[in-house]
Amino acid sequence: MNKQRAWSALAFTAFTCASVSAAHAGTPVLPCGGPSGLLGQLDRPTVGDSTCVVPQGMTVIEAGASAGNLYGSPGGRIDTLPNLELRFGLPDDSEFVWLPPDFQYQSVDAAPGIAPATMRGFGATTVGVKHLVGYTESWQWTDEALMTLPSGDSTFGSHGVGGALNAIVSYGTGPLGVSLMVGVTSQTEPTAAGGQRFQSFNPDLVVTWQSSSRLQFYAEMYAQSHSGYGLGWGTDADGGVQYLLTPDFEVDLEEGVRIQGSLGGFSNYTGVGLGLLL
Repeated sequence: MNKQRAWSALAFTAFTCASVSAAHAGTPVLPCGGPSGLLGQLDRPTVGDSTCVVPQGMTVIEAGASAGNLYGSPGGRIDTLPNLELRFGLPDDSEFVWLPPDFQYQSVDAAPGIAPATMRGFGATTVGVKHLVGYTESWQWTDEALMTLPSGDSTFGSHGVGGALNAIVSYGTGPLGVSLMVGVTSQTEPTAAGGQRFQSFNPDLVVTWQSSSRLQFYAEMYAQSHSGYGLGWGTDADGGVQYLLTPDFEVDLEEGVRIQGSLGGFSNYTGVGLGLLL
């Protein structure tokens, strides 16, 4: 069984279990509230998004910075900030999401046959909508649609319109939580890289463990069937810790690493960030 079929089978099993649970649910208890609810509501620091949506009339602000080593370039650096995401609660268990451009800096050290170089610029802007489809006391199922605008600069931006459709299912029991997101994307390379369009199948698995009402640890593995135009599978992993300073203010620390391919362009990185509920 190849990787895409294995991920597809896992996704089908998870979604089937979620549907069966929802069909036989008793009195539902939404798993995103309470004094620790912000830990479940935040999309960051994982690449996969949360099944929770922002409550109607409220706003979640997420931001962070990362510094890492550039893959395939000894001594090369890759840094990004502010990794900003703004989410606004809408009626009918939905939210609107806006991801403004990130600023990215890359540097390559001099090596035999390679001149030192630096690149800097802004990525693309993305907007979208997420909707809570259903939930029980333990399960939750959410759909998400995102659109990337033809924006950003020629080095790090998007040459054309891109889109993503994601299905997210999560299960939680006690301090342990598991979330699976599967999605399909159509996107374009930056203009300087040729601007070609490519499609991808994107699985993402996250496991969380909440050791106290304020502290949560997580581990994640995610992949893309095409990490760029003409490229095959790319797979990365990350893990970290989230801490609630108050019920409405979270800080986090993460470490990510490349497993195969060139997804994200890094060999490893360290990131810090925060989340606010307003």
